[in-house]
Amino acid sequence: MATDHHNPASKQQQPGTSAFKLVIYEQENFQGRCHELTGPCNNLQEAGVEKVGSILVLCGPWVGYEQASCKGEQFVFEKGEYPRWDSWTNSRRSETLSAFRPIKVDGQEHKIVLFENPSFAGKKIEIIDDDVPSFHGHGYQEKVSSVRVQSGTWVGYQYPGYRGYQYLFEKGEYKECAEFGAQLPQIQSVRRIRDMQWHLRGAFNPAP
Repeated sequence: MATDHHNPASKQQQPGTSAFKLVIYEQENFQGRCHELTGPCNNLQEAGVEKVGSILVLCGPWVGYEQASCKGEQFVFEKGEYPRWDSWTNSRRSETLSAFRPIKVDGQEHKIVLFENPSFAGKKIEIIDDDVPSFHGHGYQEKVSSVRVQSGTWVGYQYPGYRGYQYLFEKGEYKECAEFGAQLPQIQSVRRIRDMQWHLRGAFNPAP
């Protein structure tokens, strides 16, 4: 009985790579050859994955990248089902995924400050323990050129309503938009990434 009690607790306290599991299917709707990831993969093609058709996240969260070596457009995946490419992105620029890595979720508290100008200058919007679907609704209508994450893990979006390009923000400082992977200093919504939770974005709802 003791092992039954200790195993789940130790996994919760030390979320190593074993706490992460993602399954890639080469065809849509979880068909075709499948490949299981439990840790980072910098080049899916070298790992034998010809195409990413659908994704099942059993333990997350994860971030996928358009290009190998974790570069290019970013896509955040939380626990759930992603039957085809438009269930994990609505930017419509690229449906290619070439690399994945697990996201280490930092604690329970969340605090992020987004600044109008590079190097944390100009007007700013500070968000504590909240998801913000529209910066305009909070009275902030400036660009976002630098970001300081004091706690928690976040994903920012190009447009309101969690749409457009995605930008992963982990604890630390991003002095200019290129450091978080953006070509333009445009972020208009942001939300927290919370570990092991099912999010609506992970459920595919076909357009009527």
